[in-house]
Amino acid sequence: MTMARLRLPDADPRLPDLGAPGMHNLAILVVVVVALYFGREIFVPLALALILSFALAPAVSWLRRLRVPRFPAVLGVVLLAFLGIFVFGAVVAGQVSQLADNLPRYQYNIQDKIRSFRSSAAEGGVVTRASEMLRQLSEEIEGDDPPAATAGEPGTSRQESRAEERAPVPVQIQQPAPKPLQLIQSIIGPLIEPLATTGIVVVFVVFMLLQRGDLRDRFIRLAGADDLNRTTEAISDAGKRIGRYLLMQLVVNATYAIPVAIGLWVIGVPNPLLWGMLAMILRFVPYVGPVIASFFPLALAVAVDPGWTMFLWTAALFVVLELISNNVVEPWLYGASTGLSPVAIIAAAIFWTWLWGPVGLLLSTPLTVCLVVLGRHVPRFGFLDVLLGSEPVLTPQESLYQRLLAGDPDEATERAEEFLEERPLLEFYEEVAIPALSLMEHDRARGVLDDDRRALIAASLLTLVDNLSDHEDVTAAEDDEAAADAPGGDPTPRQPCPVAPEDLAADWRDRPVLCAGGRGNLDDAASAILGQLFERCGVGTRLVSFDANASATYAGLDLQGVRLICLSYMNAGSIAHARYLVRRLRRHTDARILVGFWSLAPEEADGLDLVKMTRADLCVTSLAEAMEQVIAGVPTAEKVPASGPGGEVLLSAG
Repeated sequence: MTMARLRLPDADPRLPDLGAPGMHNLAILVVVVVALYFGREIFVPLALALILSFALAPAVSWLRRLRVPRFPAVLGVVLLAFLGIFVFGAVVAGQVSQLADNLPRYQYNIQDKIRSFRSSAAEGGVVTRASEMLRQLSEEIEGDDPPAATAGEPGTSRQESRAEERAPVPVQIQQPAPKPLQLIQSIIGPLIEPLATTGIVVVFVVFMLLQRGDLRDRFIRLAGADDLNRTTEAISDAGKRIGRYLLMQLVVNATYAIPVAIGLWVIGVPNPLLWGMLAMILRFVPYVGPVIASFFPLALAVAVDPGWTMFLWTAALFVVLELISNNVVEPWLYGASTGLSPVAIIAAAIFWTWLWGPVGLLLSTPLTVCLVVLGRHVPRFGFLDVLLGSEPVLTPQESLYQRLLAGDPDEATERAEEFLEERPLLEFYEEVAIPALSLMEHDRARGVLDDDRRALIAASLLTLVDNLSDHEDVTAAEDDEAAADAPGGDPTPRQPCPVAPEDLAADWRDRPVLCAGGRGNLDDAASAILGQLFERCGVGTRLVSFDANASATYAGLDLQGVRLICLSYMNAGSIAHARYLVRRLRRHTDARILVGFWSLAPEEADGLDLVKMTRADLCVTSLAEAMEQVIAGVPTAEKVPASGPGGEVLLSAG
């Protein structure tokens, strides 16, 4: 007898090898991080240039399509971009200088608020009592006794004499006047490093845009010229993701900064242009950027206004704009995410800030996007996509198995309902639940799933099936137009039933179908799924545990009125067991028998004569096939019952 093989999912190629090659890759990763840290003076300008080249490449390509030569197009775009950056910086510097001149005028309002806060604490209040307690504890810890008067010096205490002895002698230190060369160095020195960095970035950007094709070819050669398709796709994916992120983030930040500046100007907060521009820049920082951007205007509102009205209006402005930006503007403009999970964004911000400081914080998201793209297209770095990417790392069937393994049918139901928002229940059972049971059966067969854990999983899955018993399938999008043209114009739910439930013969609603597990509790769970699908199609069904089919108990099985018996097997190699069970059942009933091997691959089933090998009336490998074959043979109320001798149902053989 040919034994069938169990369908198993392939291993995830993104997961790293934890053997010697894995340790080698870990050592390389540590060396790279150390090199990035100690070589940040070189790598920071290079990273800035790389990100800017991704952002400016679409503008250069647009000019090239207008038949502008490459060098003028690159030079014009780069000059225009850095001119905008310098103008932006000049405006911010001017606003900061103006704010610094006005800060002393706000000192008195701050002092008045502090005095008001202190006076608001009533005598004997919490603040007063806490201060008094701390003062007394401090005196007890110091343990200083009152000093006694010095003998022979009436009227003079020892403390006063010691104070006179320790009286400080005023010392004044005068620095010599700086020489002209030192004065020039003190002025120009702080400007040299940022100017040098800016110059290096400009040169890198120009050459990256001019030599874009040559750099691409060299990267392809290094990454692997033997797979041009994958390497080209990786480069294109990285460019699109980073370019889209920077452009959309700039648009979102601008739509946030302009209302901030206008709102602060209306409220009366000084330097609203500065705070709007600051909010535009800080929103590039993930999560904490908007909080930092709102802190300075709020603090200034406290300093400017003698009351609290300006502070409250400023806080309300930022809260409302943040809600609108996060829930309306960003979902509308982004269209597609950067491919990073929220946890990865936070972790990347911490890592790059530690590595490169504030510049690393601004570059954290684009640089991490590059790593995710690298992991998505280069198998050796696939673990980066698993760790940092936003795509689910577990398939739906693996996720369902994990939740059932943890004994959490409620969360499993929530994930099932997410799937069912767009897909029918039959597809969920066919594509998720049955494959999850196949994974469980595989673990049982290799001895890693004990009886207690298997019983817990089966009970959790039965709870999931019961939770979905009242689910109504969504309307198929492709049927909406046809439903609109139908009388009444109401869309009808998509049904997996070949015949409408109300058209079935009345006697088929009185539980004439018996669904039973073949040889284990996982088979019982599959049987419950099949029974629920029959019930949704109007066929009355009752469930029987696999224990009732055992050789010692099957004689007591109630088969009165049963016209169809459905046996479920999750073990694809249980053909012999199915044949023995069918033989026992035929001794006590004339009902038709259907056997479902739910883990058996269709292409393997085609090479086996399962009906002959099991002596059943019909053998199937999918729920959809079972529904189609059974319901097609059920008589309807309008036609002559499709029955054989004795009135039994005639199952379709396809």
